[in-house]
Amino acid sequence: MMARFPQSDTTGESGVKFKASFREKISEELTEFIILTAYLYVCFAAVIYFKTAILQAQGVAYAPLSLAIIKAAICAKFMLVGRLFHMGERFKNRPLIIPTLHRSFVFLLLLAVLTLIEEIVVGAIHRRTVMDSISGIAGGTLHQFVATILLMFLILVPYFAFRSLGDIVGDKILVRLFFERRRSA
Repeated sequence: MMARFPQSDTTGESGVKFKASFREKISEELTEFIILTAYLYVCFAAVIYFKTAILQAQGVAYAPLSLAIIKAAICAKFMLVGRLFHMGERFKNRPLIIPTLHRSFVFLLLLAVLTLIEEIVVGAIHRRTVMDSISGIAGGTLHQFVATILLMFLILVPYFAFRSLGDIVGDKILVRLFFERRRSA
């Protein structure tokens, strides 16, 4: 999808507006990326910490918390790219639960496919076979894979519920409702 630029030269008033709106758009996208990365990091870190606690109780050392921020940033970028292509934008006129669950499922599939591709590329860089690369996804067992998929879906649902509600009332109003102090009646 290509952006359409104004036909007038950028030195006039429309050029100033265009530059300002371009900066605003970049700022909004960066802010969205940071917020989404932070949200995913908190969720991923909590899951990894829980896994670490269980494994340490069994005498197994495991603490890759630093990987949570990298994975959060990668997943956030994947999600923003998916949003750029308007993925999961069906059912907008239905009750909020429908677009929320639909978006969560669509983006779960997107993240699964892109994670698979990412693991294959990283494996190729490290000269591993495709099967070796994908065997370690989500811990390597079927139970861990299913648990990871379910957890990821549960992480996406609140995010897309917030986004779906923001589509209706407006993002600024939604943020104000959640983060500003209410006046007493």
